[in-house]
Amino acid sequence: MFQRVLFTFTFCLLLPGLSIAQETRLSGRIIDKKTKEPIPFSSIGLKEEQSGALTNEIGIFQMSGPTKNAQDSLIVLALGYERTAVLVKRGASQADMVIEVSKRIYELAEIKVQASKVKDLKLGARSNTPGDGMIQGMPGSQYAFFVKNEKGKKLGNVRSVSFYIGEHGFPREPFRVRIYAPDGNYSSPNSDLLTENVVVSAPGGGQWFTIDLTQYNIVAPDEGFYVAMEWIVSGDKFYTTNFDDNYTPYGQIMRPTFEFKESRTWSYTLGKGWTLMTMSGAGGLRYNAMIKAEVDMIK
Repeated sequence: MFQRVLFTFTFCLLLPGLSIAQETRLSGRIIDKKTKEPIPFSSIGLKEEQSGALTNEIGIFQMSGPTKNAQDSLIVLALGYERTAVLVKRGASQADMVIEVSKRIYELAEIKVQASKVKDLKLGARSNTPGDGMIQGMPGSQYAFFVKNEKGKKLGNVRSVSFYIGEHGFPREPFRVRIYAPDGNYSSPNSDLLTENVVVSAPGGGQWFTIDLTQYNIVAPDEGFYVAMEWIVSGDKFYTTNFDDNYTPYGQIMRPTFEFKESRTWSYTLGKGWTLMTMSGAGGLRYNAMIKAEVDMIK
C-alpha cells in the first residue's frame, strides 16, 4: 500500500548534475518479482564502495559502478522485500537493468485482549519545546529514535507516531515513516515492523505532526521500538551519492530534544548503514530526534 497525504506546497528540487568522471554507470528499475510493479524508494548500494542511490516513485535508479575492485555486489533494500544482491563489474556499464525482488513473508503476531483492559501509553519525547539545532537529511537517509518502554509495561499495537517538524526548510515536503525493532548490532534499528509504504507530509512547520498507524496492526516489542523519518524524493527524480558531494539537503527539518541522558537516536546513510549519534548538550543530556509514539498498554 502506497499512502500519501495530499499537499499544495510546490518545491523544485535541484538534483546533482548527472555528468560523472567514471566510465562505468549503472541504471535501471527495481520491480516486484511477481507483479512486475515498480518499487518506490528502494535503497541501492555498492557493498565495497559505500556509495548508494535511492529509487524514485517509479523504481528507477542511476549511479556510478565499481571503481575500487574488479567487481562488487549491488545490494537492493526495498521495504517489505527480501534483501537482494546483484554482481556488477568495473568498467562494464549496465544500463536499463531490471532487478526483480521477492516479497518478504511476515508472520504477524496477534494480541487478543478485552477492550476494557487496553489503555493509551505515551512513549518517547515528552516536551513540546524543541532544543536548539536542526536534524536534516539527504534523500535515502534516516534518523531513528528509540521510544523506550522505560517502565516495562505490557505493550500492544502502535497507535500513532509523531515528529516535531521545524519551522525552517521545506516542512511540507513528503517523507516516509519507518518503524524498526531494536534487533540490530548494539540494539540498532534492523527489522521492519511497518512493512507498508507510508509516505506523508506535514501541513506546516513549528509543530508536532502525528500519523495514525492503527490500520497497520504493528505489534510493539516490549522493550520499545524505533520510529524513523526517511527523506525521499518526489516525482520522477532520483538521488545518488556518486554525482555531487556538495549536494544541498532539502525538505523538512526535524528539531532535537535534550530530555535524555542516553543517546537514543541513530542515523542511516545510503551505502554506509546505521551510526549512533552521541552529541550532548548542557548537563550531559544527549542530542536526540524529537519523536514520540502512542501505543496500547495492556492491563
